[in-house]
Amino acid sequence: DGIMVKQSKDLTGGQKVAVAEFFAGRTLVSATGKFPPPACEQTGLDLQRPPSQSGWGVEPASTRFQAAGTGGLTVDAIPSLELKWAFAFPNAIKARSQPAVAGGTVFVGSPSGRVYALDAATGCARWVFRASAEIRTAIVVSPWDAGDKDARPSLYFGDVLARAYSVDAATGRLNWSTRVDDHPNATITGTPTLVGERLFVPVSSLEVVAAADPEYACCTFRGSMVALGADDGGLLWKTYTVDTEPSDAGKTSVGTTILAPSGAPIWNSPTVDLKRNQIYAGTGENYSSPADGSSDAIMAFDMATGKKNWVTQTVSGDAWNAGCLIYFTEDASNCPEENGPDFDFSASPILLPLAGDKDILVVGQKSGIVYGLDPDSGRSLWQTRVGRGGVQGGVHFGMAVDDQVLYVPMSDFKGGGGTRSGPGERRPGMYALDLASGETLWFTPGADVCRGRDFCQPGLSAAATAIPGGVVAGAMDGHLRAYERGTGKVLWDFDSAVPFEALNGNRGQGGSFGGGAGPVFSDGVRFVNSGSGM
Repeated sequence: DGIMVKQSKDLTGGQKVAVAEFFAGRTLVSATGKFPPPACEQTGLDLQRPPSQSGWGVEPASTRFQAAGTGGLTVDAIPSLELKWAFAFPNAIKARSQPAVAGGTVFVGSPSGRVYALDAATGCARWVFRASAEIRTAIVVSPWDAGDKDARPSLYFGDVLARAYSVDAATGRLNWSTRVDDHPNATITGTPTLVGERLFVPVSSLEVVAAADPEYACCTFRGSMVALGADDGGLLWKTYTVDTEPSDAGKTSVGTTILAPSGAPIWNSPTVDLKRNQIYAGTGENYSSPADGSSDAIMAFDMATGKKNWVTQTVSGDAWNAGCLIYFTEDASNCPEENGPDFDFSASPILLPLAGDKDILVVGQKSGIVYGLDPDSGRSLWQTRVGRGGVQGGVHFGMAVDDQVLYVPMSDFKGGGGTRSGPGERRPGMYALDLASGETLWFTPGADVCRGRDFCQPGLSAAATAIPGGVVAGAMDGHLRAYERGTGKVLWDFDSAVPFEALNGNRGQGGSFGGGAGPVFSDGVRFVNSGSGM
């Protein structure tokens, strides 16, 4: 039941092993499965230290700003930081689950499906939980009051097989598990959002990849937002992004059935608006032709019922799948007539107050455009192009805000293999925009430190995190940088794409920053994953 089951359906067991060994660069026998960190002598949580963040965006508004009171750091202090410990994920070539810190413990997911509870001071393992598949989301910790001896906090997260989980934070024991969609390609990439007794889970899919097979009838998946009871995982409501079920929409040039409308997955973590009792999320492209009004859109869902209060589509006519990529397939017959441009919203919306008792919802898109929207209606207040965008970004996984300054990491990935880019010159790097007007305050280009290395890119794909005085963001070249708030000056530059001596005598290899995982700050310590796939 793995995510590549359709691609491997005609392979023998021996062929599957051969493919796995080829991509891993080592034999199956050499994979020891050894758990690097030593076990802690004492388990449990320090209940005097509640979570420094409540989810993906630090708080439900998804600003990704870590205040000095909880994070314990300002940008000026970043250059003085030294490596405390490193944890090498066993048998993994990527790390894209954003950590969470609570009770003196770091909680983080892994490609192997394990969730690790590591002592924040030493890195020793308090416990390990095994899920069914890779954990790509951040880990959400339920809040508690400092010193509450009766607190029984839980963790919430999702896996790539579309299962949502609740686990006891102190012991790692499973509370419940719920599959939120029965489509074989459904997945959870955006971090669930916890609000009181409700857990809001965004649903995306990998069917976009299955469509590279010209014989695959594309497509039947529809994105959705799901509300679960936080205590038991029971379904409260489910709302599809595409209102109608896919039906026969014709044949491809090789006679394969086209099913539409489909797609519009939700890749990002939902953003909460308690004042209006609604949650916001952005959608991706349609998978098949004809495209409809659900793709590349920001949607506002009623928190109690799941009803769509409004939908704002920023790019119309966007239908795309992996059948359009020449490095995936030589037969592009499954590529929709629209052929993109694949301008997903993969970064979470950010809700913020403006002067005059007004609010604004800011969203960044893979088109390279940032929008300011009215949260009451979805009406556009301003829009600013900050990059040329393309199939691989644009604004990828997360912006951040410090007061009235909006930090926008720009990927502007170099195209190839059938990917297309938007108009103009590539401009990867960090932008700062005025929140009220969208005006560009400064731009710091991504430094070219790749020096001809294959697959190296200077752009910023991973989510950024703001702290007092500036913003910290990782680039696809493996460098983690701190930018000054007023000028964009790079105050600190750390190359993580090197080997590290890890816990228990092991070695780990850092790499690019992407896949959503941004830096997390707690009590004067920064925690971050290095070596992430898209």
